Amino acid sequence: FCSFKVKMKAPKQDFCRNQYNVSGLCNKVSCPLANSQYATVLEQEGISYLYMKTVERAHTPKNMWERVKLSRNYLQALDQISKHLQYWPEHMVNRCKQRLTKIRQMLIRMRKLSMREGPRLVPIKKKTERRERTRELKAEAAAKVDLAIEKELLERLKQGTYGDIYNFPQKNFDSLLEKEGEVEEEEEDEDETETEFVEDMGDDDDELDGDEIEGEEEVERVIMEDVDLEGSELRDMEDLGTGGARPSALRRPAKKKRRAGSASASAARGPRVELEYEEETERAAAR
Repeated sequence: FCSFKVKMKAPKQDFCRNQYNVSGLCNKVSCPLANSQYATVLEQEGISYLYMKTVERAHTPKNMWERVKLSRNYLQALDQISKHLQYWPEHMVNRCKQRLTKIRQMLIRMRKLSMREGPRLVPIKKKTERRERTRELKAEAAAKVDLAIEKELLERLKQGTYGDIYNFPQKNFDSLLEKEGEVEEEEEDEDETETEFVEDMGDDDDELDGDEIEGEEEVERVIMEDVDLEGSELRDMEDLGTGGARPSALRRPAKKKRRAGSASASAARGPRVELEYEEETERAAAR
């Protein structure tokens, strides 16, 4: 019976859990306890070591295994194994080389996985988290109570409920008053910094006033021209009436286009004047 032996039912196979076993199988050739001359390869912190056991050191268990550090270069490590196991059985040398190859491939995969970014599993301690959560709730409740008591005492101190008997730390009271003053100053600064921008309509109003003045000047000019034209037409009609003949068509000439005038010309002409004229067409027809 061996304490390192493990039996498997499917497939039916016996394995060995001893760390010095070179193949991991439970048989006489691979057993490190049944052989006085034995060699294997182990990995520690990414470095491979060659372990050798000989019968000459069997009387000193602490010095039974000789350890040789192998090179990181794969070919150089194989040469080291061949050199140290030069007169050993061939199957033992081959198994050590196979184990070195397997360990090297395992280290390469480990490096690749460490470089790859992915989710990491972190243990969760539910009992610790529950205890911390309970402590946080208790601390929060105590803080709320302390703040409420402090506010109430400050209000009573301001109102003078207890008069001069009230014993309260003057430093804390002064610090709270300073905080309130800073808050009020910040609010006043915010009110002062708030500015409003309004569109400037002064230029547009000046332009509109100028256009209106020009329009009024044009209207006055046209009215005065119409008055002159009407006076000339009446004089012509009186001359024709005295001769006993009326023209077939008397049309009022079309108004001239408005032209922009200067403000000085309109001021010289004076205010707007409207004149009305009556035509004596019946008297002219009777004659």
